[in-house]
Amino acid sequence: MTAQPDESAFAGKVALVTGGGRGIGRAIAFAFAARGAQVAVCARTSAEIEAVAGEIRARGRRALAVTCDVTDEGQVRELGRRVTAELGAPHLLVNNAGVFTVAPLVETAVEDWDRVLAVNLRGVFLCCKQFAPAMIARRSGTIINIASAAGKKPYLNQGAYVASKFAVVGLTKVLALELQEHNIRVTALCPGGVNTRLVADARPELDRVEYMAPEEVARLAVFVAALPPEVAMDEVVLRRFAAPVG
Repeated sequence: MTAQPDESAFAGKVALVTGGGRGIGRAIAFAFAARGAQVAVCARTSAEIEAVAGEIRARGRRALAVTCDVTDEGQVRELGRRVTAELGAPHLLVNNAGVFTVAPLVETAVEDWDRVLAVNLRGVFLCCKQFAPAMIARRSGTIINIASAAGKKPYLNQGAYVASKFAVVGLTKVLALELQEHNIRVTALCPGGVNTRLVADARPELDRVEYMAPEEVARLAVFVAALPPEVAMDEVVLRRFAAPVG
C-alpha cells in the first residue's frame, strides 16, 4: 500500500459510517476525520457513537451521532434526513454494521439466521438505497461495503455469517456495475482475522495475538476512498499474515 493521503484529503467531504461505535467502524470514522471529513456515525448503541462523535469534535472536526437500526427502513430514512440536514449528503458511505453467530448450520436457530442476514445484508441494501441517489445526482461518491474473508471462502460453523458476506460481495459487484455510469465507485473490503469485540464475544477461545488491528482495515478504507478518479478497486482481501494463503 502506498503512503496514506494527507490530513486534507477529504476536506469538504461528508462520510457516514454504520456500526461506527466500535471496532472497524470506529477506526474508520477516526481515520476519515483525521483527513478532513465531517463524519456521521450510526449504531444501535447511542453511548458508543456519542463517544466517537465527541472525540472527533474534540479533534476539531464536525461529527454527528445517530442511533439507528440499519435493518429498519424507517430508521434508515430518518438517518438520511438527519445526516443530510446537519452535515450534508454523504460523499463517502461505509456499510460496516454487522453481527456474527457461531453454530453448525443445522443447529442454527432460525431467529439467529434471520438476524445475521438482516443486519449484514439487508442493512447494506437499505443504506445503499437511501444514500446512493444523492451521489447519483452529484455524479460522484464512494461506497465501501465491509464484507469479510468469510465472503470469499467457507468457515466451519459460520454458515449464516458466510452466507451474508458472500451476498454482500455479490451485491457490491452488482451495485458497482449499476453506478459506474454515474461516476460512483463501490468496493467490497474483505478483511479476515481482525481483533474486534465482535470476534472476542463470539469466539472467546481464539488466541487473537496475531490478528489485525481495526486501524489496519481503516488504513485500507482511506486508501480506497482516496483513489484518483480514473482508478477503482472492486474488491480487496486483507488477511492477517499468519493465515493460510488462498
